[in-house]
Amino acid sequence: MDGMTVVYVVFCDTRKKTINKQGTGTGTGTGTGTEKSNATITQSLLNSPSSPSGNPATSPSIFFGVFSSDQKMNPHLNLEENMKLASVLQPSKPSFFPAMTKIIGTLGPKSRSVEIISNCLKAGMSVARFDFSWGDIDYHQETLDNLKIAVKSTKKLCGVMLDTVGPELQVINKKENPISLQEDSFVVLTPDLDKEATSCLLPINFTGLATAVKKGDTIFIGQYLFTGSETTSVWLEVTEISGEDVVCLIKNSATLSGLLYTLHVSQIHINLPTLTDKDKEVISSWGVRNNIDILSLSYTRDAEDVRHARKFLSKLGDLYQTQIFAKIENVEGLTHFDEILQEADGVILSRGNLGIDLPPEKVFLFQKTAVFKCNMAGKPAVVTRVVDSMTENLRPTRAEATDVANAILDGSDAILLGAETLRGLYPVETISTVGRICAEAEKVFNYDLYYKRAVKYAGDEMSHLESITSTAVRAAIKVKASVILCFTSTGRAARFIAKYKPTTPVISVVIPRLKTNQLRWTFTGAFEARQSLIVRGIFPMLADARHQAESTNATNESVLKVALDHGKASGLIKPHDRVVVCQKLGEAYVVKILELED
Repeated sequence: MDGMTVVYVVFCDTRKKTINKQGTGTGTGTGTGTEKSNATITQSLLNSPSSPSGNPATSPSIFFGVFSSDQKMNPHLNLEENMKLASVLQPSKPSFFPAMTKIIGTLGPKSRSVEIISNCLKAGMSVARFDFSWGDIDYHQETLDNLKIAVKSTKKLCGVMLDTVGPELQVINKKENPISLQEDSFVVLTPDLDKEATSCLLPINFTGLATAVKKGDTIFIGQYLFTGSETTSVWLEVTEISGEDVVCLIKNSATLSGLLYTLHVSQIHINLPTLTDKDKEVISSWGVRNNIDILSLSYTRDAEDVRHARKFLSKLGDLYQTQIFAKIENVEGLTHFDEILQEADGVILSRGNLGIDLPPEKVFLFQKTAVFKCNMAGKPAVVTRVVDSMTENLRPTRAEATDVANAILDGSDAILLGAETLRGLYPVETISTVGRICAEAEKVFNYDLYYKRAVKYAGDEMSHLESITSTAVRAAIKVKASVILCFTSTGRAARFIAKYKPTTPVISVVIPRLKTNQLRWTFTGAFEARQSLIVRGIFPMLADARHQAESTNATNESVLKVALDHGKASGLIKPHDRVVVCQKLGEAYVVKILELED
């Protein structure tokens, strides 16, 4: 091709090989490699008390490798020993992509207009979350219609995530009057929804609470998406069971305001289905109508929950393509984490709910271990509850800013913003701020060390595709490529590249495939492109429908030129840059390094 030189080419054949180990985020139930020695760490979060001796042998570092002291100042970070602190004051260079890490924004009352959604997309939101624990189908449809207008006007792709309600227990306050609860007083939780909420009685949407709890159990009630603030949430201790009612002692004074509050019972099984009838109704109507890209399965408790949801989706037309992200929110999900990871396409670490079940000193260990497992399985890890204070403030706290950065350094793929964008006063500023923090953390992420660790973990049983894509990442690191171009029709190759976290953006060129249901012909590709918007480092572009997956060398060169022009227009590719290209030609995968000329 004119204007470039091919520096290096690698071929890999595509003969079939049985692999029982590596997951790729396809949701087919293939193994994830989590059979290794750290497979039981999630159970240890609950069963192993903290060691008073401080023995380093029990430190989480054993799960992330041991590194020699002759490396960087901090082996986990790409920091030089002679780095001057004054350098942190230098302004960051503007970039076409705000960050490699993706940001999921929950759309709601403060973020549902076309103008606000457009600004959210420009600020870096790549997936829009629709939470059906509140609002009806018509309300969310109007919001989604506004999102489609914003996508068209900004020319930025955006994935759609439907978040189910699941077995969520709620306190119902029909009149929405503030309810004052006083410490050391008593309050009754009743399933009788005909009664009105008062400071002495709270109606709940579950008839089985009296049989699920016992005297001494702890119950937490808070506003939508737990704030954890003592002024807006309350801890209760069960003191008596009276028929279907539960009498509780109030442990702290608080004022509950609004229509709904979520109720969480620590480490207690709630006998309700994970995918409720209400969830199925919403998915069958709103989900089918809008071809949702991702289903966030709230309160996932075991692998069977994921299999059940996938079976349900498979009967709903194009939703068989919808990815399922397991939302880990309680001890049951944590205990079955490894089997859930094998079945799900990704994992959402719901730190708000799970943070109530776990002792505070164990929360960080859960996050780091869970993210590590997702990384090694090649499945996206999403972290929630990072900048709660930005619901009402323009700037995050110091602890929150550091928390976001640490999530990125752990290897998280995406940050999920809930109340911050749904009802927060500064949805656009929140997305922009989180994006800037992510971008700064990515600059000191030790990509080379991570790559070596991921390759070592994968071992010798790589599939042909993973072998060639991991080679592409290594090549990009070695030649300091400005971008990796990956041609894919299913998105699988791009996800494999992203698994090894290259230093450069991955432009995933999605090649459409022609399919038929015997009544009409359609092209695939849109699902695959939008679903990659939740994976760290992948930035999809849709190829022209004329360039199908089974194409000639001439059309391959044509698509390559379009992709390179896209990179140049976005400022990612400049003259004399090196670009790594990963594509399939016939029965072989090819990795080639292009050195661009003027």
